[in-house]
Amino acid sequence: MDEREYVELDGLGLAERVRGGEVSAAEVLEVAQARADRLNPKINAFATRLDERAAERAAGALEGPFAGVPFLLKDLHQDIAGVPTTAGCRALAGRPAQQTSTIVERWEAAGLVIFGKTTTPEFGSKGITEAALFGPTRNPWDLDRTPGGSSGGSAAAVAARIVPVAAASDGGGSIRIPAACTGLVGLKAGRGLVPFGPGDSEPLNGLATSGVVSRTVRDSAAMLDVLVGPDTWSAYAPALPDRPLLERLEQAPEKLRIGFTARAALRPTPHPEAVRAIEHAAALLTELGHEVEEIEPPHDDAQLGRDFLTIWCVHQAIEIERIKRETGCGDEGFELDTRLLAALGRAVGGLELQAADERRREYIAALARVHSTYDLVLTPTLGEPPIRIGSLDTPAPLQRVSELLLRTRTTRVMRLGGVVDQILERNLAWVPYTQLANMTGRPAISLPLHWTPDGLPMGVQLIGRLRSEELLLRLARQLELAAPWADRRPALAA
Repeated sequence: MDEREYVELDGLGLAERVRGGEVSAAEVLEVAQARADRLNPKINAFATRLDERAAERAAGALEGPFAGVPFLLKDLHQDIAGVPTTAGCRALAGRPAQQTSTIVERWEAAGLVIFGKTTTPEFGSKGITEAALFGPTRNPWDLDRTPGGSSGGSAAAVAARIVPVAAASDGGGSIRIPAACTGLVGLKAGRGLVPFGPGDSEPLNGLATSGVVSRTVRDSAAMLDVLVGPDTWSAYAPALPDRPLLERLEQAPEKLRIGFTARAALRPTPHPEAVRAIEHAAALLTELGHEVEEIEPPHDDAQLGRDFLTIWCVHQAIEIERIKRETGCGDEGFELDTRLLAALGRAVGGLELQAADERRREYIAALARVHSTYDLVLTPTLGEPPIRIGSLDTPAPLQRVSELLLRTRTTRVMRLGGVVDQILERNLAWVPYTQLANMTGRPAISLPLHWTPDGLPMGVQLIGRLRSEELLLRLARQLELAAPWADRRPALAA
């Protein structure tokens, strides 16, 4: 198989060629590795390579819907026993995982050939991928810009056509944001559908889930079919799809009512490209026979952002203390921004944390009221086009103040001084639309329906009711047929 054929095929297409005997898994892997060798120095998407392990697997008997397809894990919560999972953190570099994650076992049972792990910001805590441990990961559409985060390495690798689909995870938009930044499909499943064992049962208070970024809707559907269902460590057993999602993908949905908005409290004036993205999607949906109308935002995204950040900061504090305990490392093992978030988390009182978590009921109720009238909610995925590398670097003056406050353990001053609001503004204002689906546990998908005049992707997001994964995928497939995107690729990926 030559590279020209390889880059045209999605994951299921590659598996079909392997299954039909037209090409071997080993030959496909060699093409993927060659592309990684050539393109990764430009985009910096790999945290580690697993070539020897992959070669052994590709030489054996493989079964499943993705048998023989090269694949990459995200270097966060996706463990292979004996292989380090760094989570973008210096303190964890070189420390092998003790056990293999349930989802990794399921991906391998589906026949995938894992040959590397992709970059992520430290603990997945930003919508960019610029960990100090690995350096910045770059967007194949414009190397000066971010591929998003926290699944930025996976998105960059898929956009560069190194692999057709790659692993991702989403605690506040980390599947959908990088998918939008790189022109890919990114589906976040509803709460609890995809297991997180054996390392956890419901990470980040249930906000987080795992999945993939892909070029085609059918790959995303088939991948969710592979992953759904509880494991021994799951907190509960949610209702599963009553049939494989891939089976009904070609059945177009009935006429839908869809409410759209580009307004957000964190961005009082929506970016023109975000508005164009949503207007283009609304027009396309109308052409397809759906009823589309503008609505008011169902929630206060600024308050939701504060609640999300409160939960996240406490989570960071717990993670850092656990890692220090297990590794014996000190503060030098962690980035300043991470230590700052953890310090803010330690300053959160129990009542404040509980209130932030319980306000999720208000957001669930607000979204449910909208879904009582509209089948889906349509928003931009990004608040603006993919931002430039380094845009979210902590300013030097704030770095100095933060170091002083951390050393003197006076971080409560930061809360009184509005540092939380500064962090909120810097990190969430360019991606204010995605956290709602995490806080409510609802499924959501980002689709690449708009490019800026400069050629940068801008995704749009659809948020559904509980158990609407099938509807989201069927509508996504209808849109994919009406406005195909899979053949669009950056010049770097030619």
